[in-house]
Amino acid sequence: MNASVRLLEETLPATVHLHVEVPDTHPSAAVLGTERAGTGTLVDPGGLVLTVNYIVLGAQSAQVTLVDGRELLGEVIAQDFATGVALLKVPAVSLPSLPVRTPPEIAAGDEVFIVASVGDGGRRASSGGITSVGPFDANWEYMLERAIFTTAMNPGLGGGPLIDVHGRLVGIVSLNLNEIGRFSLSIPIECYRDHREELLRFGRRPSRPSRAWLGLYCYTLRSHVVIAGLLADAPGEQAGLTQGDVVLAIDDQEVASRRELYERLWSHRPGDRVALRVYRNSEIVSVEVTSGDVEEFFA
Repeated sequence: MNASVRLLEETLPATVHLHVEVPDTHPSAAVLGTERAGTGTLVDPGGLVLTVNYIVLGAQSAQVTLVDGRELLGEVIAQDFATGVALLKVPAVSLPSLPVRTPPEIAAGDEVFIVASVGDGGRRASSGGITSVGPFDANWEYMLERAIFTTAMNPGLGGGPLIDVHGRLVGIVSLNLNEIGRFSLSIPIECYRDHREELLRFGRRPSRPSRAWLGLYCYTLRSHVVIAGLLADAPGEQAGLTQGDVVLAIDDQEVASRRELYERLWSHRPGDRVALRVYRNSEIVSVEVTSGDVEEFFA
């Protein structure tokens, strides 16, 4: 499908450009930088903007630019670290917004398109199809059970809308996956839709049990999990884990993939002591980590 002129005319006004500045002292600055730009989607006429959390991580507000050029100050009002969505609120009413798709959810074979900000008031669109909807795990202690994979490549800045042929919001564009083919990954809209009231009330998801966090980056290599890096001052670094460590087991349970590592780790809660067995410098060593809380670390 090539996104029709009518659909683009209907959906473009509901997209916004985001500009965010984060203090250089914030833990995310070393990884994501202090100045960030992204795309957001108006999901309520009262000024509610949906985007991805990594854009606003460490910020309390963002400059929000509408398609008509108006600049508004958006307040970050909710963040869900587990799914990666975030909400902002701008002081305006009667704004154009996209309807959120309700079940049935998007499925393989469905046609979709992406609208993204390219800065300076510009927008670009890209269309394609859903290749699959299924599990995804990333290298920063992040996993989705239902990620959306599509051939529609993100044509601009992340955080924008994935839209179906009826003009409904079905996902929030998060990553380009060029290393495994020309695909993009989106967070499914139910991560926002099904928990909207809780996010608006508490600014987070307190109904979901908090889970242990180490602050590491890792990848799977030949049925082994290798630590690629660690966040400064996070629990993993403080406990003595180092880049290049191969994680063999957690609590004496062997792990052969990144997903297994996350599942073993998330059976713990923040503050629990987690016993890791790692291979380092031709020997096996034990490392005990007092796990942390990712939301508190980045607060």
